[in-house]
Amino acid sequence: MILTGPAIAAAIQAGEITIDPYDPARLSPNAYDWRLGNTLRVCDGHLDAGTPTTFTETDIPQTGVLLEPGLLYLGITHEQTGSDTYPQLLNGDRTIGSLGIWVHVSAPLGHQGHAIRWTLEIRAAKPVRVFPGMTFGKLVFLTASGAPANYRQQHAKYAATDGIDISRLYEEIEGASL
Repeated sequence: MILTGPAIAAAIQAGEITIDPYDPARLSPNAYDWRLGNTLRVCDGHLDAGTPTTFTETDIPQTGVLLEPGLLYLGITHEQTGSDTYPQLLNGDRTIGSLGIWVHVSAPLGHQGHAIRWTLEIRAAKPVRVFPGMTFGKLVFLTASGAPANYRQQHAKYAATDGIDISRLYEEIEGASL
C-alpha cells in the first residue's frame, strides 16, 4: 500500500519520513514531487561490470545542460529522503517521460533505513535541456509487512552514499580488475 499525500505529510510531522529540503506544495495525492540536483556525471567510453566506471562530472548551470542520446548520465536528487518506517519508490513522471527522458528505471527501491540523495540513471531519447531544481519525478512511500531491517545497518555497497555513486558491481565479481 502506498501512502497518500496527507499521510506523507503526517509522517513527516511525526519524524517518520525525512525529506530535506521539504516543500509541502510538492505533495501530490499519492507522492512527493522530487527535483533534479545540480550535478551530473557522464560515463566515459565503454562500460564494464568488472571495473570502476570512469566519468566526467559537471555542475548543471542555471541555464541548463543539453542531454544527448546515446550517453548514460548519472545525476542526483535535490532532496535527501529517508525513513526507518517506510520503504520508498523513486520514479520519473509523465512530464519527464514526454520529453523523452528515462530516469531511474533500474533501481527505484529505497529500503527502510535508506537516507540519501538518490543517484539517478538518466537517458535521453532526443537532445533535451534540463535544469537544476526542475521537477523530475515522483517519490512514493510504502507500508511494509514483517520485521523491519534497517538498510544502513546492512552490509550493503550503497548504504552510506553521500552523492552520485557509480556502479560498484565489480566488488562482487571474482577476478574483476580494479
